[in-house]
This record gives sequence, C-alpha cells and structure tokens, in this order.
Amino acid sequence: MMINTNTKWVAMSDTAIVRKIGEFVKHERLNSNKTQAQLAKEAGINRWTISQIENGEAITLLSLIQILRALNVLHLLEIFSIKQEISPIQLAKMEQNKRKRARNSDNNNKMSDW
Repeated sequence: MMINTNTKWVAMSDTAIVRKIGEFVKHERLNSNKTQAQLAKEAGINRWTISQIENGEAITLLSLIQILRALNVLHLLEIFSIKQEISPIQLAKMEQNKRKRARNSDNNNKMSDW
C-alpha cells in the first residue's frame, strides 16, 4: 500500500474525501485481484455498493466497514482507538502517594515493656 503523505484532508471537501476513500477501496480491491462481484460477496453487500464507493459516491459507514473487513484492511480503523493517558498532574499525585519507607508490621502489634 502506498501512503500519500501530501494529502491535505482538512482542506478537502467531504465529496473529495469520499472520492479518495473510493480510490483506496478500488486500489486495494485490484491489489487483491478481486472483482467487484467477488468483493461484494465477501463483504455481504451488493456489487452496486462497491461500484458506488469506487465512483466517489457516498455509502453507509456499515458498508464501508464490511468492505474494509473483506479487503483485510480493518486495521486502518486503529486510529479511532482511545488510549488512556495520565496527565502530568495525575502522575505527580501518584508519585507523591508512593510509599517512601517500609514499616515493620511486627513492631506495631507488640505491647511495650514499660
């Protein structure tokens, strides 16, 4: 897969983005040596939907996910994963609450000889 790092996604219109996604789907389909009919069957959708996206027309998100799964490129959606990050303030509080000394637990339970 070739990655075009020069694409200015923010500057593109929604229609242009859909067209780019369609180009990607077509590229991946052809690299997989599949016809539109074969891809549609594997994705569980009709061939017309494949044709639609490849021609730059909008399809449902569910259909796109089914297509990406059939093309074995579902990993592209990893970008939508939410990663837990600790803020610097939370990290500082955790460091402050760390134990700094060990206590002998046996001494706490003994009574004094006094």
